[in-house]
Amino acid sequence: MNKYPIGIFDSGVGGTTVWKEIYKLLPNESTIYLADSKNAPYGYKTKEEIIALSIKNTEKLLEFGAKMIVVACNTATTNAIDILRTHYSVPIVGIEPAIKPAALKTKTKSIGVLATKGTISSSLFHKTSEAYTKNIEVIEVIGQGLVKQIEDNNMTSEATINLLKKDLKPIIDANVDYIVLACTHYPYLIPEIKKLIPQGIKIIDSGEAIAKRVQNILTKQNIEAHGKKGKYYFYTNSQPKTLESLMASYSKEIIISELDF
Repeated sequence: MNKYPIGIFDSGVGGTTVWKEIYKLLPNESTIYLADSKNAPYGYKTKEEIIALSIKNTEKLLEFGAKMIVVACNTATTNAIDILRTHYSVPIVGIEPAIKPAALKTKTKSIGVLATKGTISSSLFHKTSEAYTKNIEVIEVIGQGLVKQIEDNNMTSEATINLLKKDLKPIIDANVDYIVLACTHYPYLIPEIKKLIPQGIKIIDSGEAIAKRVQNILTKQNIEAHGKKGKYYFYTNSQPKTLESLMASYSKEIIISELDF
């Protein structure tokens, strides 16, 4: 299994923020990334729809020979990962919002969480939140329309800034000192978020922690790749220009193709 790729999927381009951390930590690992942009955002779909899409993506990655699946989507993780782990024998790594580190580090005892509706309304999210946030105020905000703005490569547009201002206001007003980005798309908005929040507020996402989790599982199961640098394939079923733009600095190393899946 060592030479086989790690399969990664997301409801579009957001999971590339996780891919970049895996690439940095594990340069010998080959990867296949599925951007299900045609069905983005997952956050407003029913649980049944999210499960069906997650199964579809997983099976496509397994067709490509994936030795591990990374569900690089908070909404898919919180709604479908238990089903995926029941149905498939390969290791499956999900994305959990970085609520624990924010809760452990907060001094104001108030943290903000910016997430999709599908993540915030899931039982796994609430279980994670309740486990680590006793005596801590958690300001949960659904990012209205942000995923679509990122999928359309409009990170710095006036419309995006106005959406961010609205979403961040209740978080800032609650005197938080940490904001958890509970959607893999949202790290692409960090430069704009930083312009809108007080300097003392720190932003956390899960990308680096997920890469370390992937590394630990590969080592434990003795399926890590050795020797040659990995090969990196990206497939999208809609809007390849956004993916190409976001991955421009890696253009000499990666292959981006359109694929109907």
